[in-house]
Amino acid sequence: MRNKITIVGAGMVGSSCAAWLAERELGDIVLVDIPETGDMPKGKALDLLQTGPVVGYDTRITGTNSYADTANSDVVVVTAGVPRKPGMTREDLVGINTRVVRSVASQIAATSPNAIIVLVTNPLDTMTYVAFKASGFPKNRVIGQAGILDGARMRTFVALELGVSIENVQAFVLGGHGDEMVPLVRFCNVAGIPISELMPADRVAAIVDRTRKGGGEIVNLLKTGSAYYAPGAAAAEMVEAILKDKKLVRPCSAYLDGEYGLKDIYFGVPVVLGRDGVEKIIEVALTDDEKTMLQKSADLIRSTMSVVPPA
Repeated sequence: MRNKITIVGAGMVGSSCAAWLAERELGDIVLVDIPETGDMPKGKALDLLQTGPVVGYDTRITGTNSYADTANSDVVVVTAGVPRKPGMTREDLVGINTRVVRSVASQIAATSPNAIIVLVTNPLDTMTYVAFKASGFPKNRVIGQAGILDGARMRTFVALELGVSIENVQAFVLGGHGDEMVPLVRFCNVAGIPISELMPADRVAAIVDRTRKGGGEIVNLLKTGSAYYAPGAAAAEMVEAILKDKKLVRPCSAYLDGEYGLKDIYFGVPVVLGRDGVEKIIEVALTDDEKTMLQKSADLIRSTMSVVPPA
């Protein structure tokens, strides 16, 4: 029997993720969106299905407005929600997306009680916590996609700066998704060579700053939306690691219960991804400066969590 992957939200991130997943032939895909979107999910699914003969995949893709069609999914990627718009407060964004994620998580729990949930909705760490509570799933089966995207952005900027292949660049990002992330520069390297030996400190600092603001830079360029190709690809990589039981080590937003000195919070840390979701959290010894940055990041996430409306 084929794996079944549901993507909640057939917008740009969701449909991009579906395209990346279809090429991987990991399982059949269901695109689901709210009834107000009408036949839009069906249209995107049909377009992707007709791409198969050109690209060369046999993935079956369907679109729907009903969670009944998503029943017994192995993995559910949640991209539903709204981006922050001009004039919208943090409380506005958190309030709207909390209602969305709670509804989605409860319907996933009812129709796919054994699924693993991969969250993409922002504010990422807080929404992953909301989904964890609303679904009632064990902590290893609710994961946020953040560090893979942030690390990819940093790797891109390093490769552009040095004129080298991105395949040679490794980057390591901890913490919350957004301005509060913690890029661990001492672990960043090009073919094993620390980037501190390949560029001056001011250029490293500039790359760190650009990485932190990577999402905002794309929003400013697009004017009417936010990034979708890279976030979709990052979520697809997580799905692949889970369904293939790859034991892939990647930074993800995971529930911490004492790791890194933090409790009852979703936070970006390196994890082992496999068929059971988060199979292990890897703790790295941090310097005092890194610990300070990590705590600041955690404080910012808790500040956002504090404005989540009660269930």
